[in-house]
Amino acid sequence: MPTTVPDRFPESPTARIAVVDPATGETFDEVPDQQPDELDAVVDRAHRAWQGWRADPAARTAALHRAADAVETAGGELARMLTREQGKPLAESHAEIARTAARLRYFADLAPRTRRITDGRPVHSEIRWRSLGPVAAIVPWNFPVQLAAAKFAPALAAGNTMVLKPSPFTPMATRLLGSVLAAVLPEDVLTVVTGREPLGARLASHPRIRHVTFTGSVPTGRAVARAAAASLARVTLELGGNDAAVLLDDVEVDRIADRLFWAAFRNCGQVCMAVKRVYVPARLHTELVEALAHRAKTVTVGAGLDPGTRLGPVTNAPQLARVERVTEQALSAGARAAAGGHRLEGPGYFFAPTILTDVPPGSPVVTEEQFGPVLPVLPYRSLDEAVDAANGTGYGLGGSVWGTDLDRAEAVADRLDCGTAWINHHAELSLAQPFAGTKHSGVGVTGGPWGLYGNLRPFVVHRPREERG
Repeated sequence: MPTTVPDRFPESPTARIAVVDPATGETFDEVPDQQPDELDAVVDRAHRAWQGWRADPAARTAALHRAADAVETAGGELARMLTREQGKPLAESHAEIARTAARLRYFADLAPRTRRITDGRPVHSEIRWRSLGPVAAIVPWNFPVQLAAAKFAPALAAGNTMVLKPSPFTPMATRLLGSVLAAVLPEDVLTVVTGREPLGARLASHPRIRHVTFTGSVPTGRAVARAAAASLARVTLELGGNDAAVLLDDVEVDRIADRLFWAAFRNCGQVCMAVKRVYVPARLHTELVEALAHRAKTVTVGAGLDPGTRLGPVTNAPQLARVERVTEQALSAGARAAAGGHRLEGPGYFFAPTILTDVPPGSPVVTEEQFGPVLPVLPYRSLDEAVDAANGTGYGLGGSVWGTDLDRAEAVADRLDCGTAWINHHAELSLAQPFAGTKHSGVGVTGGPWGLYGNLRPFVVHRPREERG
C-alpha cells in the first residue's frame, strides 16, 4: 500500500524539476524547484525546532528508533522509487533502505561521553557536549537515501535539526523518505528541500546553518566550502575517489576475479569508493583481463526493476556523456576495449560494462574519477612502481591489496595514501568505523562515534573542588 502521511515540506507554487527514469530516458514525475529566498523561513523553523529537540536525549533516542521502524515499513515503496529515479537493481535499492534503517538505530543508541579532567589543580574540569543548531546536508545522486541517512542520522542523534537537499536528478525517494520520517519526528526537525542551483549555495552560506555536510565532486566541494566560510560554519566534505586495487604476484586470479569485478561495477561503477583502476603484475595481466572481460560480457544489463538485472543504467545524461568521453579519449590514445567500450543501443542511459587494457597511464580514465562502468587494467613490473602509481593521483579515499600472503598484503596496504585500505575485498564499511579521505578526497570524518562528535561541540565546566572562606 502507498505511504500516506502529511507532507509538511515547503513547495514552490510554480517552478518544477522534471525527474527522468534512466532506464528509459523519459520523465516520469516532477518536484518543486524551490528558490533560494524560500530558505530563510525553512531554516528559521529548523532553528525553533532545535530548541526542543536538543533538550531531551531520551525522546530523541525513542524518536529515531521509531524512524527506523517507519523506514522499514515503507521499505518496498522507497526501494521501488529509488530504482525508478536512480536506476540501480531493485535488490540494491532494498539494501540501501535497510542500511538507512540500521544507521538510524546505530546512532539512536550512540551517546557522547562526558569526561572529567584531573590535572592537579583544585578544580573539577568536565567536558560536556552540545549540539550545533540547524545543519545542512547536500546529497548526490548515486546513493541518495543512504548518504542522506549518513548525514541526518548522526546530526539528529546529536540534537541538531537538519535541512536536507538531494540532487535534482534523484529527489523523489528522498522526498518520500522525508514524508515517512515526518510522521514520527517532531515538526521541522528534518526538512527536505528540492531545487537547482543556486539553492545549494544559498543553503551552504545561510547565516543560521552551523554545519554543512556535502558529498560530491571536488569543484563543487570547494564551492560549498567557500559558501560556508561566509558564516564560519563547520564543513564535512566527502569528495569522491579514484581507488586503486593493487594485485600482488601471488594472487590467485580465478579466486578473486568475481569480487574484484563487483568492487568496480556495483551500482554501475557509481560508487565513490569503488575500484576505479587495477594494477596487476605483467605476467598475470592477460589472465586477469580475460577473467574480468568475461564477466563484463556476460553480466545482465537492464532496467533496475527487471528481476534478472545485475547492472543498471548510468543515472543521468550528463554522467553518461562523461563516461563516453573518457572512454573515447582512452581508445583514441591507443587503449583497447577487451569488453564494452561503447553506449548500448536503445532507450535509456546504458553503457556497456567496459574493461580497458593498453591504457596510457596519463589518460583521464586513469587519472580522474570516471564514475561509471569502465575499468582500466594496468600491468606493472615492480611493486614500488605499482604503489607509486596507486598513490599518484590527487585522490586518497580508499585502496585495496589482493594476494595470498596476508601479512605481505597488509604491509603493502600500509603504504597506500588513502583513508581506508582493504585486503582481498573493497568498499565494505561498518557503521561503527570512521570514513575519511586524504588529499582531494575530502575534509572531516564521518561514520561511527567520529560522525556523532562531528555534529557536536565541546562545552567545558570548571568547578572548585571546595569553597574557601
